[in-house]
Amino acid sequence: MATASSPRPPTRGARALTLVRNGRLWLIPTILCALVALFLSLLYMGGIIDPNGHLHRLPIGLVNEDQGAPPPGQTQNVGTQIAAAIPAQTPGRTVQWRPLTAAQAQDQLSSGKIYGALVVPKDFTASIEALGTAKATALPTLTVLTNPGLGSLGSSLAAQISQSAAHQASLSIGKQLSRSAAAQGADATTQTLLSDPVSVTTQQGHPIPSHSGLGLSAFYYTLLLVLTGFLGANIVHNGVDSGLGYADTELGPWHSRRPTVPISRTQTLLLKMTMTSFIVILTTTLVMIATIAILGMSATHLPLLWLFSYCASLAVGLGVQAINAAFGGIGQLVAMFVFIALALPSSGATIPLQAVPGFYRFLAVFEPMRQLSDGVRAILYFDARADAGLVRAWIMIAIGWAAALLFGFGMTLYYDRKGLHRLTPQPERDPA
Repeated sequence: MATASSPRPPTRGARALTLVRNGRLWLIPTILCALVALFLSLLYMGGIIDPNGHLHRLPIGLVNEDQGAPPPGQTQNVGTQIAAAIPAQTPGRTVQWRPLTAAQAQDQLSSGKIYGALVVPKDFTASIEALGTAKATALPTLTVLTNPGLGSLGSSLAAQISQSAAHQASLSIGKQLSRSAAAQGADATTQTLLSDPVSVTTQQGHPIPSHSGLGLSAFYYTLLLVLTGFLGANIVHNGVDSGLGYADTELGPWHSRRPTVPISRTQTLLLKMTMTSFIVILTTTLVMIATIAILGMSATHLPLLWLFSYCASLAVGLGVQAINAAFGGIGQLVAMFVFIALALPSSGATIPLQAVPGFYRFLAVFEPMRQLSDGVRAILYFDARADAGLVRAWIMIAIGWAAALLFGFGMTLYYDRKGLHRLTPQPERDPA
């Protein structure tokens, strides 16, 4: 009597083909990958697509040093007229023109409070009145001051706006001069020369050292601090879990699993944060050696820069450990959005915050990259001035430390008291 043969077990290749048809295996990875791709694209590109279109109150100084008497029949000298006309002609709220003295402008350039300045010189009215006469020795000149310490793009935007404003002022003055010259019987050539009479020069209002990446070294240095803190914390997180037997260790084809060490979530987080705080000493030192000693990045106040760098990178590392402890398996993804995806476009380091949509300006209030880049920039470019963003950076680092400790230990203590302990892996179950 024939008996039915038992089914042959699937080969490894057949098993993979069987499992690949299991919709449950596809669901979560597909959704997460799609969301990451969508939100990263929207976040990164949304902040850079149209800086001019999103321009909102970019701070630029307006300095009127003109000491000339008002021209005949007028109550104000030409410099005062220009200083009043430029803000009135600026569309909407794109620029915040700040009337400043020369000393105030230099102070705000040196502390990173303005992206540039437009300066009307002392003899401007006199040089305007001398045009077309034997007294004219040179064209009247307006000076545009830039601030490369606030980034090449921000300084360039301010320079373009100031140059455009100066050109419009020149055309306005030229119309008056041309009409006056025509009334006096001047020839067409003279009228043409007087139609755009003002020369515009551009100078650096606050120079920065040569090895500063055109004002971008502060941003990239900050990015190094964030990345070393972020990646280092995740390395510690995974290494500790493997060492305590809560995760597998794989190196190529080799696999091992240590015996599980009984330990609470709170004690595990304390161990990870302690290790992170010591490892960041090494990573911070190596970042400074690589960037300054080997690559030659311009930097002063080195002890202060090291201390700030350590505290900044540690704030990121503690935050990552707290998020990983609270969210478990998706903690690294959540931390990536908090410290990288949302932080980069709202940092204001490459594109000024005044040139990005309002959503990013909101993020910049609390996202760490903006706070840390302001502090690094103050140390590298603005002589470590407290009012250049350094004090705010220290305050936000302290808040970051406190938030990471309170959130991380608050969540782990809650899990431990609820008996939500970390368990050893369950027996293998066929997902098919």
